[in-house]
Amino acid sequence: MTLCGNAFSRDTDRRDKMAAMNATTSWSNRLWADIEDTYTAIMEHPFITGLTDGSLDDKAFAHYVAQDVHYLRDYARALAIVGAKAPALTDTAMFARHAAEVFDVELELHTQLLPELGLDPVTLNAEPVAPTTRAYTSYLLATAYSGSFADGLAAALPCYWIYARVGADLAARGSSDSRYQRWIDSYGGEAFAATVAEVLALTDRVGVTLTEADEAVARAHFRQTAQYEWMFFDAGYRREQWPI
Repeated sequence: MTLCGNAFSRDTDRRDKMAAMNATTSWSNRLWADIEDTYTAIMEHPFITGLTDGSLDDKAFAHYVAQDVHYLRDYARALAIVGAKAPALTDTAMFARHAAEVFDVELELHTQLLPELGLDPVTLNAEPVAPTTRAYTSYLLATAYSGSFADGLAAALPCYWIYARVGADLAARGSSDSRYQRWIDSYGGEAFAATVAEVLALTDRVGVTLTEADEAVARAHFRQTAQYEWMFFDAGYRREQWPI
């Protein structure tokens, strides 16, 4: 066999192995494997470690909370768009419910935290949307609007999944700061875990319908927004502002 033939054979073998792996693993497992390194970096970030060891500056946490309120407003919009593209009405209803819960549950948490962090709604609304927040939400909304249902689902998934994993991991450690513990409890509890499990079940149902090319595109969106999750924590830690 020629050198070219050997190369073709290796490429074919590689594709066959990938196809076999995809046939025996769920889409959610393949997605998580793509971001293992990103998740490790998130858990090692001083913002995250500081929530439990007491080293996180409360001004950095306040900045994060303020930016998270801005983020959640657009995240709820993105969920509504993704839900509108869902193939089944039950999935549309699920995302509509989750979009409403963004305000009913997570913003309620922020309302409880705001006074303790020296923030009020007027000050919060006047706080500029930071560069990373703007970049993340712009990417998320653009993907939800212009991409397929699978693209939008994959782009929205890291916010669900990473927060559930972070919450569960930090809940085992706990925090001596009641403000940080409240944040940990909100994401490390059974209610949020059940919400994420619901989305992951849908993710796996969608995964079996995708072509190899469509899956590759959606996985790229998943990796990108997972990276934005690290950047969002980092921006909070640095109390990021526009440079000019």
